[in-house]
Amino acid sequence: MDEARAKVLICDDDPLLLELIQFRLQARGYDVVTAEDGHEALAKAQSERPDLVVLDAMMPRADGFEVLARIKGDPALSATPVIMLTARKGQSDIVSALETGADDYLVKPFIPEELLARLSRLITRKGGGR
Repeated sequence: MDEARAKVLICDDDPLLLELIQFRLQARGYDVVTAEDGHEALAKAQSERPDLVVLDAMMPRADGFEVLARIKGDPALSATPVIMLTARKGQSDIVSALETGADDYLVKPFIPEELLARLSRLITRKGGGR
């Protein structure tokens, strides 16, 4: 499958940020699914089987680190690339996320084109999506 048709799950509790990322990804041809809290993120990861997850660390109902651990601990989802996109920039947060299985870590504020480049690289590495 073509990289541009890959499905991306964006998880963030900021509706404006969700809208911005969704707009940018859809403009590039990606299919986009969104979630506004950790429980919704897990449910959609399990039901939608995205090709990649963009995950905020600080969300209600389950933080991004818990969601990351659950995704990487689920045999059906463990190969799904995850990019942490968060305001948390402490060394322990970054190291913890990478040790838990995050494939990349980007700190807010971020450059949207950088996110798109990292996302494209990971999807290409995964095998172009579906």
